[in-house]
Amino acid sequence: MDTIAQLKVKYERLRPLLNERQRRLWAATEALALGRGGITWAAAATGLSRMTVRAGIRELHRQECQPEQPLAPDRVRRPGGGQRPLTERDPTLVRDLERLVDPVTRGDPRSPLRWTCKRTAKLAAALQEQGHLIGARKVAQLLHGLGYQLQAPRKKREGKQHPDRDAQFQYIAAQTRAFQRRGQPVISVDTKKQELVGDFQPKGREWPPSYQPEEVRVHDFQDPALGTAIPYGVSDVTQDVGWVSVGIDHDTAAFAVAAVRQWWTRLGPPSYPQATELLVVADSGGRNGNRNRRWKWALQQFADETGLRVRVCHFAPGTSKWNQIEHRLFGYLRQNWRGRPLVSLQVIVSLMGTTTTETGLTVPAALDANPYPTGVQVTDEP
Repeated sequence: MDTIAQLKVKYERLRPLLNERQRRLWAATEALALGRGGITWAAAATGLSRMTVRAGIRELHRQECQPEQPLAPDRVRRPGGGQRPLTERDPTLVRDLERLVDPVTRGDPRSPLRWTCKRTAKLAAALQEQGHLIGARKVAQLLHGLGYQLQAPRKKREGKQHPDRDAQFQYIAAQTRAFQRRGQPVISVDTKKQELVGDFQPKGREWPPSYQPEEVRVHDFQDPALGTAIPYGVSDVTQDVGWVSVGIDHDTAAFAVAAVRQWWTRLGPPSYPQATELLVVADSGGRNGNRNRRWKWALQQFADETGLRVRVCHFAPGTSKWNQIEHRLFGYLRQNWRGRPLVSLQVIVSLMGTTTTETGLTVPAALDANPYPTGVQVTDEP
């Protein structure tokens, strides 16, 4: 007679090849062969419950008594076995759930979820108040079965579009290629979001050597003694090089042109020794907007100083995400200082200056402590 250990070895060899029904019948066959105590031995050897082994024995007896009605080969249990689905036991469940998630019911005074977010936990609680026995996980399964999907709003509406918007994109692309063929510099410029200087909560996480999170302030209120940092970026479209000027006063057109001037002074002549022109690609609003007279005046001053013929191309309103600096420079800056409190201006400049990518991007940065007052008007007088 086989021992429990021997039965276990035999079962482990066969188990990967057996389905639920075959395991049940094999254990029942061994239990019948062992005689008295065989059910206990078979259960101990296979890990199946004694009830499962007894069910297999009953199935073998039925097969012997009624051979004309065998169980279909593709089934592991008799039809009707197991608990009926919840939707069959509770016929009104699906209807009540659809009423809750129907967009029309949002704001309805009679709706249990008035002005609330339709999370599965809230849906389950509302259904339970109506007498349904259901949990949040089952609600999610039913919603998937009804064709609902967990999703967030998508940014697609850009407002009124000018009929010549695509033509403007084509023009900018053509100008960029023409400047590059002539070996002339092309830069993309924009201002990054202002950053609070101090021990404030940063976005993102990093990998410290141990779980010792750095303590920061609870509220993001500007520290008057430290102020804010205003990063203005310049991205060389032809070469994988950027530049960031970190201002501390005001984000004005004069500050924007000063950043372009710093880029040209430090990086321009070594990269483009034969340059006679400069193409600047910018957004159509803000400090470098197409209607900003101070921006135009300051650019003219820059052109007079350097002897460059400066041409500016503006993207159409609402299309700033197509500006290359957003993807080629600012995205990597955000990654480089994630999880780092920007406790000082020196930290901000250092984090920007050490930003690199696998493609070889370098981002020199410098602090611009000059004042740039607001409210300066450019008149028509020469």
